[in-house]
Amino acid sequence: MLHHLSFGVSNLERAAAFYDATLSALGYARVWSDATAIGYGVAGGGDKLAIKLRKGGVVPPGPGFHVAFAAASREAVARFHAAALRNGGTDNGAPGLRPEYGENYYAAFVIDPDGYRIEAVLNEPPV
Repeated sequence: MLHHLSFGVSNLERAAAFYDATLSALGYARVWSDATAIGYGVAGGGDKLAIKLRKGGVVPPGPGFHVAFAAASREAVARFHAAALRNGGTDNGAPGLRPEYGENYYAAFVIDPDGYRIEAVLNEPPV
């Protein structure tokens, strides 16, 4: 249903370091960039997430809103979480099973440097 999503960020360099690290841990890449914005997606494809510099700061959506990125493995979920914490993110739920969301729902939750709530998730039986 969604084509792409954009986040306003207060510091493009800081946000780029965060999203370069966290999204590469999930197998995604920068697919374009310019002086005020960066797009991320599958290498060779279009963007699915764009971060865009907004002078004067940003106000992220409050509780109840988050964005979940698909992970290929539980190890990728753990790499995402670790990369987020190393690059200015705040822990909002360590990697692990979330049985309240489903028997095989394995996820990690973080808050990015601008306050956006993001998640990496795999919802498949372990291999």
